[in-house]
Amino acid sequence: MILRIFLPDRGRVVVLGNERGRAADDRVGYLPEERGLYRKMKVGELLRFHAQLKGVRAPQAAIDRWLERFELSAWAKRPVEALSKGMAQKVQFIAATLHDPALVILDEPFSGLDPVNHEVLKDAMLDLRRRGTTVIFSTHDMAAAERLCDQVMMIHRGRKVLDGSPAAIRQRYGQDTVRVRVDDPNLDLGALPGVAEARDYGNSKELRLAEDADPQVILRALLDRARVDHFEVSEPSLHDIFVRIARPTQEPAHGPS
Repeated sequence: MILRIFLPDRGRVVVLGNERGRAADDRVGYLPEERGLYRKMKVGELLRFHAQLKGVRAPQAAIDRWLERFELSAWAKRPVEALSKGMAQKVQFIAATLHDPALVILDEPFSGLDPVNHEVLKDAMLDLRRRGTTVIFSTHDMAAAERLCDQVMMIHRGRKVLDGSPAAIRQRYGQDTVRVRVDDPNLDLGALPGVAEARDYGNSKELRLAEDADPQVILRALLDRARVDHFEVSEPSLHDIFVRIARPTQEPAHGPS
C-alpha cells in the first residue's frame, strides 16, 4: 500500500508526509523479493534506466561507485541474464537505492547471497540508515531482524501481534530459555523437571522453562545424566517468540496477551 501496488480498503496511508502518493514516488525505493530486472538489458543500461525513472539526470558517477563497491564493474556491459543469482540481487539493490531515497523498502534482500555478499549488502543497508534513510526490512529471518532492526513489527495471519524494539520484546518474555550443549546428543532433555519444551538443534538444545522453574534444579538434574559443556539462561530470541505466537497452544502464561 505504501507503494500503491494495493489500495487500502479503509484508513489512510501517509508516505513521507504525503497522502496522495505520487508526490513521494521519486523519494521511495523498493527491492522486491522476486527479481524484477530486464534480463536482456546490459547492467549499466538497466541502472541508468532505473535512475532516469526516478528523476536522476546524471546517474553515471553514482552507478560507477555502486558497481565498484559491489565488485560488479567488470559486468557493467554484460546482460543481466549472465549474472548469478547473488549478482542480480546486488544489481537490484543498486537500482532500488541509486536515487538516494528517503524511504527504502527491502523485501528479503539477502535472498540468494553467500555469506561474503550478505555482509556487503548488510553494510550497505546500515550506510543507508546512517545517512538518514528510513529502511523497512521485510523478512522471515528473525535472526537478521533481531541483529539489524531498531523496531520490529510481527504480523501473523494478517494481524499485528508484536511491536517494539527487539530488546523490549524479549524482556516481556523474561529469561525463560536455557541453551544447552551436552556430550550425549541423543539425550532426551524434555523429561527434565521444570522443562516445558525441548528443541533439538543437533549440536545443541534449547529448553523452554515452565513457569516458576528453577534453572539450578534443571542443571543439577542434567549433571546426573550427562557431561554439560554449555548451560546458558537467557531471554528467548525473536525467532522463538514468533514460533510461540504462531503456535498459540504453547503460548506461555506470562507472555504478552
